[in-house]
Amino acid sequence: MQHNDITQQLVEYRRYIHKNPELSFQEEGTAEYIKHILKTEGVRVETFGTHHSFAAIVEGKEKGKTYGLRAELDALPITEKSGLEFSSVNPQAMHACGHDLHMAIAIGITLTLHRLHETLKGRFVAIFQSGEEMLPGGAKAIAESKLYRELQPDAMFGVHVLPELEVGKVGVCPGKYMASGDEVYITVKGKGGHAALPHLLVDPVVCASEIILGLQGLVSRKAPPLIPTVLSFGKVEALGATNVIPDEVSIAGTFRTMDEAWRHEAHKLIREMAMGIAASHRAGCEVEIREGYPSIYNNPELTQAVKNKATELFGPENVVALEPRMTTDDFAYFSNLTPSVYFRVGTGYRNMKNPQLHRPDFNPSEEAIGVAYGLLTKVLQSLLS
Repeated sequence: MQHNDITQQLVEYRRYIHKNPELSFQEEGTAEYIKHILKTEGVRVETFGTHHSFAAIVEGKEKGKTYGLRAELDALPITEKSGLEFSSVNPQAMHACGHDLHMAIAIGITLTLHRLHETLKGRFVAIFQSGEEMLPGGAKAIAESKLYRELQPDAMFGVHVLPELEVGKVGVCPGKYMASGDEVYITVKGKGGHAALPHLLVDPVVCASEIILGLQGLVSRKAPPLIPTVLSFGKVEALGATNVIPDEVSIAGTFRTMDEAWRHEAHKLIREMAMGIAASHRAGCEVEIREGYPSIYNNPELTQAVKNKATELFGPENVVALEPRMTTDDFAYFSNLTPSVYFRVGTGYRNMKNPQLHRPDFNPSEEAIGVAYGLLTKVLQSLLS
C-alpha cells in the first residue's frame, strides 16, 4: 500500500475514533475497534490486565532489540463545539488532546511494520494505553505489569500533537522536557463567627491567605535556581459571607518541577510551612499532596535519531527546537524505566487561528497523521534493520 493510500485510511480510522470518544478508563469500545483492525491483519494482540490497555506486537525475522510506541485511548470530559461532520456523538466526551490522531498513527505504524516483519531484526510493540488524562494514569500500571516486563522495551517513543506548531513541522527537545505534576490540598481550620468581632475568632481566611503568599516565597527562595518550579493555587473555598468568618478554608493547587529529589524535598517544605503558619495563627492545618506523574527526560541519542530523520524527510527548516514545558504526561513512567523520546508534530493550520489543546473547538490538521506516521515508520525501520 502506498504512503498516501495508508494515510487516507488512517484519517478514516481517526475520524471514527473522534466521533466515538470514551473517557479515561472507560475506553472499551475504542480498544475493541483498534484490536479488530489489527487482528484482521494478523497482528498479535495481548492485554496488560489493567483496564483497557493492550499491546500490539510485531516480531521480526531475527532477534534484536525491542522498540515501543505509546498511544493514548482516552478522551476528555468536554462537550465538542468544533462543527466537524464527524464531531463527537457523546456530549460528555471529546478528543480535544489529539489522542485520536495518536491512535491512528500507531495503527498505521503497526500495520506497516507487520507487513514488513520478514525484513526486520528485533521487535516492535505498540502500547495502546487507558487513562492518560486522569490520575493515577494508565502508564504506571502498564510499566508494572508482567507483560511489560516480559516485553522489556529497550527504548520507548511517544508522539504528541502541538497546535502552536505549524503542520509539517516536527519539534524536539533533548534532556528534561516535561514536568512532574502533583496536586496540593490544604485545609485550614479555625474558629469562625461574626466578622465584626475578629478578636474573638481564629480567622482561617487570613491564615490561608498568608499560607498562599508564604508558599510562593518558598518557590522563589528555596527552589534551586536552575530547576524549573511552579506552585499555583487555582481554587480557594471559604464558605462564609460578608459578615461571617467560616470555620475552615480549603485551598487546592498544583506543584510542578523537573527534578525528582527537589520534588520530594519541596513536598516536605510545603507541609512544614503551611502547618507552621497555621500554628502561628493558632489554627489547625491539614496538608495532602497527591503525587502525579514524574517528569519526562528525553534520551539525547534517541532524540537526535528522530531529529536526523525528520531533517532528512522534511528539511531542516521544518525541525524545531522546543523549550521545556511545565505540562505533564504519564509517558514519564516509561521514560523513567528505559531510554525514551517524546516529541511533537505540528497540527496548526497555516495563516489562521488554531484553537489550543483541551478546548471544545480544537480541530487539528489531519496532515499531521501522515507526517508522524512517515517519520516514525522510517525511524523504527532503521532501528530494526
